[in-house]
Amino acid sequence: MSPNTMHVETLGLGPNLVLIHGWGMNGSVWQPLVKPLSKHFTLHLLDLPGMGYSKPIEPLHLHALAEKVAEIMPANADVLGWSLGGQVAMRIALDYPDLVRRLVLVGSTPCFVNRSFDQKNVEYKKTWDAGIEPEVFGNFADNVNEDYQRTMMQFLSLQCMGARDARSTVKLLRNKFNERPSPSSQTLYRMLDILLDTDLRAEVPSLRKPTLLVHGDRDSLAPVQAAHWMMQNLPVGFLRVMAGASHAPFLSHQEAFIQALLEFLEPASPN
Repeated sequence: MSPNTMHVETLGLGPNLVLIHGWGMNGSVWQPLVKPLSKHFTLHLLDLPGMGYSKPIEPLHLHALAEKVAEIMPANADVLGWSLGGQVAMRIALDYPDLVRRLVLVGSTPCFVNRSFDQKNVEYKKTWDAGIEPEVFGNFADNVNEDYQRTMMQFLSLQCMGARDARSTVKLLRNKFNERPSPSSQTLYRMLDILLDTDLRAEVPSLRKPTLLVHGDRDSLAPVQAAHWMMQNLPVGFLRVMAGASHAPFLSHQEAFIQALLEFLEPASPN
């Protein structure tokens, strides 16, 4: 394998927990959780390739992202993925099952965009309406080159739309986005392509790891119907829907999120 150019922070004591952020963000988005979680886990906070302090990679697609994260993962780790990070986490569990103990998928979905019935394309043969319209991502892609900063702020706002405390969560996301070097517009554009193209529905029944789904009932980016679909198709799934939460329940409902995580992963109590 090629030398890894990913930035990873490792801290805390206990079983290994790898945290994978979403599109456009970086590992600092988990910072509010570090103090409480590092008492129970050895945390591995990474920046995905081309994000934060991590260098871009070629080629850039979901399997490549999964491979890069797998290179830095300890064996038998629990993996927590948010949004796009959840799709990366699923891909790791499918491609490198020996590395993964359990999965926690936050605001994630097997398929972000709605799809129509397509008789020719076997992969997308089933209609999917638990996503959002492809034009939403298309508009972001068009705008990334025109006004990068404004587009990112719009995307962060969309992630919190409908949440009870949307304003404070958006502020937190903006601060975390600005803490590390900004990804290039090309990286953002190609990561959007991953969100547009990925459809893991056919592989969800092969995810045999115990999986906790944490989802906000007001998530407008990955509607909660996607989590209910996952529950029906995962071999070993557990669902926690957080009332009043949108796409980032780990920030807006931090205490409830940490409680759900600890109940599922059951780490030893700190001394």
